[in-house]
Amino acid sequence: MEVKVLSPIPRPEPKAVEVPPAPHKVWVVYEVKPGDALEAIARRFGVDPRHILWSSGLKDARLYPGQRLLIPIVDQEADAPPRLPPGVEAYRVRPGDTLEAIAKRFGVSLLDLVSANPTLESLDRLVVGSELYIPRKAKGLVVALGEGQTLLDLAERFGLSPVEVARANGVENPLALRPGDRVLIPGVQAKTTYERLLAKQEAERRARLEAERRRQEELRRLAEQRRRQQEAQRRQAQVRQVSYREGGMRWPLANFQITTYFGGRTPFQRFHTGIDLAAPVGTPIYAAKAGRVEVAGWSSVGYGFHVVLDHGGGLETLYAHMSRIAVRAGQWVEAGQVIGYVGSTGWSTGPHLHFEVRVNGLVKNPLSYLP
Repeated sequence: MEVKVLSPIPRPEPKAVEVPPAPHKVWVVYEVKPGDALEAIARRFGVDPRHILWSSGLKDARLYPGQRLLIPIVDQEADAPPRLPPGVEAYRVRPGDTLEAIAKRFGVSLLDLVSANPTLESLDRLVVGSELYIPRKAKGLVVALGEGQTLLDLAERFGLSPVEVARANGVENPLALRPGDRVLIPGVQAKTTYERLLAKQEAERRARLEAERRRQEELRRLAEQRRRQQEAQRRQAQVRQVSYREGGMRWPLANFQITTYFGGRTPFQRFHTGIDLAAPVGTPIYAAKAGRVEVAGWSSVGYGFHVVLDHGGGLETLYAHMSRIAVRAGQWVEAGQVIGYVGSTGWSTGPHLHFEVRVNGLVKNPLSYLP
């Protein structure tokens, strides 16, 4: 008899299913009994079979007697919000809320509100979405029960009767409270915290006032600075618009001797276009009037190192034979500002300043414009 060997029926590859870890905090160790199936065990403990596989490190649902499984148990109490004492309500902070406004809304004092929330960091700033506890019918200090702490520990810490604390919190079994539950300590107020927050609030208020004072002072300083700049610009604009007929010049040297005057000298000498002021080499030369430096450099027609100032309205002054120039072309100078130093450069027979006044290109007698 011929026996045919049949090829095994190909089975589809199992799909990889991502199983998120169970969000539980408690596991039960279960020993598999004869006849146990994964689905039945899962139903018995009210969990997802995949979470048993994930917790126990199993690759498939095959079980054998004596095998130990880790079964994640949903800890309903662990996920529950913390227990609040009777008469204390939770309130979610909204945009625009302040501690003072919340206290007025619920008819409690700021001290009562701080006592119910002793971890507050400020009386002014509240985080939107954060939770506050409102002492509607119960007054006292509200604290969170710490890990490993009991209501008896809190009663002893504040020197109160455990029965009194239990009664204020509506607790029959003091050991039934869990870490994180809020406990009301009757007759106790967070005065130290409240005073600290008040002092902090006052310090912040003073800091804000001081910052505003400094800001206003800086604004005033900047305004005064702008005013002075505008006033200086206005004066400069007025100077540039002054006509030569208004005079107002000053002598370009402090100590000097006039050696040559304006005009014709002898039939054998050429017309003198300015006045010559004799002074030692290096004597400072001052601008006779405020204006802009039109020329500052060497002259090819005998002036040597010289400066020409434009005073506006067609008025110019020229300072010649300098030993050194102290300004540059395009610069604005005020009346009395040093623009150079006496020398004897160019066509000169000795140290002196040749000073000219020109109106619309024509030379004028400088003595008509000097004091």
